[in-house]
Amino acid sequence: MDKDIRETFWKAFQTSPFIMIKLDGAPGHAEPMTAQLDKEAHHAIWFFAKRDNRIAPGGKAMGQVMTKGHDVFACISGTLVEETDRSIREKQWNNAVEAWFPGGKDDPSVLMLRFDIEDGEVWTSDLGLKGAFKLLTGTPIGADESGEHALGPV
Repeated sequence: MDKDIRETFWKAFQTSPFIMIKLDGAPGHAEPMTAQLDKEAHHAIWFFAKRDNRIAPGGKAMGQVMTKGHDVFACISGTLVEETDRSIREKQWNNAVEAWFPGGKDDPSVLMLRFDIEDGEVWTSDLGLKGAFKLLTGTPIGADESGEHALGPV
């Protein structure tokens, strides 16, 4: 994947760290989760969840990201596994997580999942002033005017 698109994805995802995620082959729909990001780890994201959550069993999964400004869209796939490194759990625990899990970081019903990203497809949207005018007036927008697209490791 192009370095610029990869960096654009991670920067946008950091400001809007929400993802719809679902285990491969599981019944039901994807659900929204708040990703815990680590600037040093562009291969994984983390989630806190209850042990009875539909993604808690782990396994192959796919997630969709649409950032706040609708300037980056992504579909990422990988494997969800329980994170057992206590230092990562400590590092990622914060007041926002505590609001969802008032029993605290040592609550046995709360687990931390790591999503090891294996592959992704990212679209960036940058219509610019000319593209926005075309959009408003119904003038056709060429593929080369709408942003960038990349497939590969995220």
